Amino acid sequence: MIELAIETSNLTKIYDDIVVVDHLEVNVNRGELVSILGPNGAGKTTLIKMLTTILKPDEGTALIYGKDISNDTSTIKSMIGTVPQDYVFYEELTAHENLVFFGTMHGFSKNVLNLEAQKILEKLGLGNRKDKTKNFSGGMKRRLNIAIALVMKPDVLFLDEPTAGLDPQAKHVVWDYIKELRKDGKTIVLTTHDMYEAEKLSDRVLIIDSGTIIAEGTPETLKEEYSDKNILEVVFIQKEKVKGFKESIERLDFIKQVLIEGETKVNVYFDGGIINFIKILQEEVINDVTELESISLRQTTLEDVFLHLTGRRLRE
Repeated sequence: MIELAIETSNLTKIYDDIVVVDHLEVNVNRGELVSILGPNGAGKTTLIKMLTTILKPDEGTALIYGKDISNDTSTIKSMIGTVPQDYVFYEELTAHENLVFFGTMHGFSKNVLNLEAQKILEKLGLGNRKDKTKNFSGGMKRRLNIAIALVMKPDVLFLDEPTAGLDPQAKHVVWDYIKELRKDGKTIVLTTHDMYEAEKLSDRVLIIDSGTIIAEGTPETLKEEYSDKNILEVVFIQKEKVKGFKESIERLDFIKQVLIEGETKVNVYFDGGIINFIKILQEEVINDVTELESISLRQTTLEDVFLHLTGRRLRE
């Protein structure tokens, strides 16, 4: 039988008569990594703040391994680890000293912490740093945030934009460690603006908008259900050409959706594969290739699903 790590019931938060989180019903299984995606203002941060007992809901509740977020806050705080976007360590201490300090605050012995802290820091590429953390780069500070949450041995780990601002190499270090945590059975809730990150790491994805869940599933099932595998990406040199192209191509009966990104890029979703791609060219929707910066066929991504459902990019 699958054990629920997180279970919400009618979870609701209202600010100034605006429903920010709207009677959410969310389940997260033990050992599952669930990514929560949504545009700015969708309610993601408010949801996480309620699940981590920072905010009290106005209606409904949530259980973390059976403990109520409204009535069992001290117990829940001992069960969860949170990696916020803000840095949560002391810059006058070393990385190792920070981990030992926060661990002792949660009741762990220094002997155990000395070994555990070094092991975690090694895995996150910080094992050799003995200087004060005020000298760390932004990427190193981000990884230290994760290390501090992990030294408390949480049952559920909440990661809020864990790789924001990291270079590609540092991202992969964090991703590899998150995969290892998932393999070891850690329950993880991830919020991210990086669609590739969500697609690469998640067992399941929840897309939230205006405080409600508008889609959920594995990255693959979402791509199959909400978008089409045939995408024509057209980038014009001049933005003035975009509107006319959109109007012309929408007239073709096999075109499913046309979305404009920015000023010069158009994504065309269509059925029929390469045969209908040839028809697009034969219909002379594109009259002059010198007007184009690029044109390409590509496969559906999780970002295409998000655009299809919300009509906007994640960072908007």
